[in-house]
Amino acid sequence: MSMPDLNLLVTLDVLLKEGSVVGAARRLQLSASAMSRALARLRELTGDPLLVRAGRELVPTPRALELRERVRQVVDDAEAVLRPALKLDLATLARTFTIRSTEGFVETFGPALLARIGAEAPGVRLWFVPKLDKDSTALREGMVDLETGITSAAMGPEIRTQGLFQDRFVGVVHTGHPLSRGALTSERYAAGDHVLVARRGLEMAPIDRALDTLGLSRRGAVTVGGFGPAIALARASDLIATVPERHTQSLWHGMHRFALPFDVPGFTISLFWHPRLDGDPAHQWIRSLVTTECRGRQDAGSQPHEA
Repeated sequence: MSMPDLNLLVTLDVLLKEGSVVGAARRLQLSASAMSRALARLRELTGDPLLVRAGRELVPTPRALELRERVRQVVDDAEAVLRPALKLDLATLARTFTIRSTEGFVETFGPALLARIGAEAPGVRLWFVPKLDKDSTALREGMVDLETGITSAAMGPEIRTQGLFQDRFVGVVHTGHPLSRGALTSERYAAGDHVLVARRGLEMAPIDRALDTLGLSRRGAVTVGGFGPAIALARASDLIATVPERHTQSLWHGMHRFALPFDVPGFTISLFWHPRLDGDPAHQWIRSLVTTECRGRQDAGSQPHEA
């Protein structure tokens, strides 16, 4: 059995990424006819058309979609094998790391991370992008370097996970709110007006399920798309916001927070990345930095109090 031309893996990777023979040819600095011949060879080897015309564009077949991530990983691994091993020099490292997270994570942990980076690697920059859902496409396609959140079935099985800290839901209200005085019961909590948080794939179902077992339910006066807006509304009104305690610590500073008067399971906030970056020394360093800073504040804000 003859050995297949492994250069075709690079060609296939670029074709699937570009979705265009002309675009792939330009990227690989080949002629369009040479790229067309390479696509014909790939079709013969795989027994699949891979890219088919839909109007004026080429679209991937189901087989091509199945191969895309595997081919990308093989090409990444091959590049890593052939890349010379360089010792990481933080003093000269110039790189931007993109982190997908919620606004609460940025405000709570961002300042400490930036301080550490400024001291250790002044040429490194962070780019925080908002997390609106649990889709891991951005990690798989290399659009982000890291992501924080709760592990879910929506994430691909290849995504790497590192636990950062335990969190729980707490209630927050403005100082002077009726719930800041007297004994707090489930009935008093449920009877108030609530600001609810609902993002795609991220809802407050655990709170409502716990109340439902007690025969209670919350009345949502308003629904917002993130914990930051929920806390801001609660700070300026009589609304009650129920938020992750540690994840939003900097956002509710100066407000009254309280433990929920009924049982709600806690959860783990984790760090996610794609395995293609496992062996990258710079990525290993930034992962270690994020983990250290988050775990270093493990006990911060652990006891509800009135601020």
